Order: sequence, then structure tokens, then C-alpha cells
Amino acid sequence: MSISLDSLFSGSLLRPLAAGESLFLAGDEVAFVYRVRSGRIALNRTTPQGTVLLLQTARDGDVLAEASAYSGRYHCDATALEQCAVEAVTKAEFGRALSTSRDLAEAWERRLAHAVQDARMKSEIRTLRTVAERLDVWLSATGALPPKGRWQELASELGVSREALYRELARRSRQSVA
Repeated sequence: MSISLDSLFSGSLLRPLAAGESLFLAGDEVAFVYRVRSGRIALNRTTPQGTVLLLQTARDGDVLAEASAYSGRYHCDATALEQCAVEAVTKAEFGRALSTSRDLAEAWERRLAHAVQDARMKSEIRTLRTVAERLDVWLSATGALPPKGRWQELASELGVSREALYRELARRSRQSVA
């Protein structure tokens, strides 16, 4: 029987976030495991050189910073990109729920496997030389461009400047018209 992760978050605390508000910062102690109920939250890591890397844009139903369930401290920042709501369960409750239900533990394992696959794809994309190559692979995996207002997030996910992405999109637009 396949089970969803919903039961992990049944009875959870609901926390609203305003656009730009931080849910947690790198180095904060992990007390809760969070899932996005509505809105979008960016998970970013800042390198020692000051470069901000987008690790994930979490959307409805996504668990934030999955590895934090096994860590004492967060290794990234979580910031609301728009008005959001998150569900929160204590890290201890989360662990107890997984240890008492094999079906729930398997659902969590499937979620973690999917997260690893997604991370590997993003890593592979960033090894490609050109913006065109990166965009082609991303589009083959996702199927379509995000709405125009989210192209800056796409540029960050591809590891290119927004200007470089806009130039590539304009080039493709000119080619499709010709």
C-alpha cells in the first residue's frame, strides 16, 4: 500500500510567512521539519566568496531542507518568495512517526530518492558550458518555461545570469519567428 507524507504533518502547526521573511537561517538549530502548504520558498546557500546558490524553490507539498531531519543545524537559508504558509512538526515527532510506521518511512525514502535525483539533474545542468545547453536539458526535464515573472529564478537554478538567460530566450524567440 502506498501512503503519502500527509500523516507526518497531521496536527502540525501552521505558520504564515510574508514575502521576504526568513523561516530559518544557515546555522540555526533544527527544531522543526517544515512542509510548504502554500506559496514558494527559496532555499539558498551562500559560499565563502559571497555567491548565493539557489538549492531549491520549494512549492506546495514540498518538505524544506529534507536533510535537516538528520542534522543539528540548518545548512541553508529559507526565505519566502511570496506570501506563504508552512506546516511544522517537531524534529522529534517527525522521527517518532517514521520509526513507528514502515509505510510512512518508505514514503519518506521515496521522497528523499526523488530529491537526490533532482539534485543530480541540477548539478549535471551546471556542468554544461552554454546557456543554450543548460536550458535545453532543463526544458527536457520540466517540459515548459515558468511564467515570465519567474525567469530570474530559472536563471539562478541554471547557474547563469538573468541577462544571459534573457538573451538566449530572445534568440530562440527570433528563431521561431523566422
